[in-house]
Amino acid sequence: MAIAKFIQFQPQTRVLDLGTGGGFPGVPLAILFPEVQFTLVDSIGKKIKVVNEVCAALNIQNVRAFHQRVEEVKGQFDFVVSRAVAPLSELLHWTKGKYSGEQRNALPNGLICLKGGDLKEEINAVKMHFIVERYRLSEYFQEEFFETKELIYAVKK
Repeated sequence: MAIAKFIQFQPQTRVLDLGTGGGFPGVPLAILFPEVQFTLVDSIGKKIKVVNEVCAALNIQNVRAFHQRVEEVKGQFDFVVSRAVAPLSELLHWTKGKYSGEQRNALPNGLICLKGGDLKEEINAVKMHFIVERYRLSEYFQEEFFETKELIYAVKK
């Protein structure tokens, strides 16, 4: 839900959830933003099967889920979201060319990911070519779990 606190996606926004696993953060975001189109991808087929079953059971109409690697995904998106599936440099490499040039939202199209731990090296590795903003999740949530977690927003310079 930190992503929903960070940005309110406008209708018709296209969001790619990279490495969605069991549907996080894509499925909760799809429920919050029913006029936004979500594409969820994961390289593990069993996880996508669960996502499809959850969406069917909850009658979620704005999610498409695919068993494939992000490099194979066709189309362009306004935002890519992810939960700590890889270092920031890899996420940005995998999503190169996936961002639409059309702007629909208050923020420029880019990567929004949830990560924890010491991110200094990851951010230093990409800041020559990307603007990277960090937001501590403890600003949004009081629970102790969020003390070491951050929302990272990255856009091409």
